[in-house]
Amino acid sequence: MKLFDKLFDVRREEVPALAWAFCYFFFLLCAYYVLRPVRDEMGIQGGTRNLPWLFTGTFVGMLVVTPLFGWLTTRWPRRTFLPVVYLFFIANIVFFYFAMLSESLDKKWVAAGFFIWLSVINYFVVSVFWSFMTDIFDSAAAKRLFGAIAAGGSIGAMTGPLITAALVKTIGIPNLLLISAVLMGGAVVCVVGLGRWARASTGDVEADEKALGGSVLDGIRLAARSPYLLSLCGYIFLLQALGTFFYLEQVRIMAETIPSSAERTQLFAQLDLAVNTITLVTQLFATGVMLKGLGIVFCLSILPVLCVFTLGVTAVLPTLAVISVATVIRRACEFAVGKPAREILFTVVTREERYKSKNFIDTVVSRGADVVSTWSHAGLRTLGFGASQIAIVCIPLSIGMIAAGLFLGREQEKRARMPARA
Repeated sequence: MKLFDKLFDVRREEVPALAWAFCYFFFLLCAYYVLRPVRDEMGIQGGTRNLPWLFTGTFVGMLVVTPLFGWLTTRWPRRTFLPVVYLFFIANIVFFYFAMLSESLDKKWVAAGFFIWLSVINYFVVSVFWSFMTDIFDSAAAKRLFGAIAAGGSIGAMTGPLITAALVKTIGIPNLLLISAVLMGGAVVCVVGLGRWARASTGDVEADEKALGGSVLDGIRLAARSPYLLSLCGYIFLLQALGTFFYLEQVRIMAETIPSSAERTQLFAQLDLAVNTITLVTQLFATGVMLKGLGIVFCLSILPVLCVFTLGVTAVLPTLAVISVATVIRRACEFAVGKPAREILFTVVTREERYKSKNFIDTVVSRGADVVSTWSHAGLRTLGFGASQIAIVCIPLSIGMIAAGLFLGREQEKRARMPARA
């Protein structure tokens, strides 16, 4: 226990909460990462030229689902709408399981629908998770514990691709969906357990029992009137646009060089495994130290600095191997350092901003960036730009991220020193 406390810097009374949150994020990301390689393969089966349309469909899906989520948070208390989100996810998985087995449905339409659905729902379930975490832990506790909590997700994100890579050739793609549904059920159990701990330990029954109220579009309004949240919108927009560039180039080259569907799915799973292995090691031994010792300004800036470096290398050597390694480095840094740092930004905002604006930023803003990036990428390719030229064009986006990260980190530290916000 002493080694555990020292490694994770957790207080004795926080151990149950850390255990519930750790398992919650494990089940959540394990369920998603069982399906993520399937989604990437569905994107190829639908035709790489159609990827801009798939990302556009995803963005439209976000515009439809975001007001629905806003309605849930205004009408239902936390203890109700959190399980409902995940039970809805499970119902969707079961639907696509039968759709993939159906002989009467067009497989290309099923593939496109699955790609769009998973791209939409993933952002919601993860955003809801972190909203819950920032609702329970204050800024000081978040800096100590978010690295350990994120490690639970990383172990799940490692386990998911292992399951997919090991079983996809044996049981087929549709049966992977049933495994994901069972894992998501484990996340629902953890939501209930963590909610009970929060009520018992903090005595804040109102946060768990009372709906937020207000309008379904409050998330947009709150984000638009806050320079802090607007800067975060810009940071995430640029980050997502850069990530989409790497993804599109990786998928394009993979589709041209690897003919087998099962082999592509397996490679996607292996790359996910590499990302999450590096992420886990970093979270266990470095994330907490970096957040507490080096500060949130550094943690928000290191990712765009790495993007500048990887884009420069890609501009010189735009091969599948280089782009894949660059993607692994960028995603590992994002999950291990960037994501926990960004979630800490929400510990100094109101509960309404924490659930409504955060969900809007994590979903509509992120997927809006995907749409802009995919169509910009397609336009540049039409004009004759290769991967090297597009990488050079993207470097200024990374520099913009550095500026936004510096502002956000300093503003968070200033707000954390102020009296508790409403």
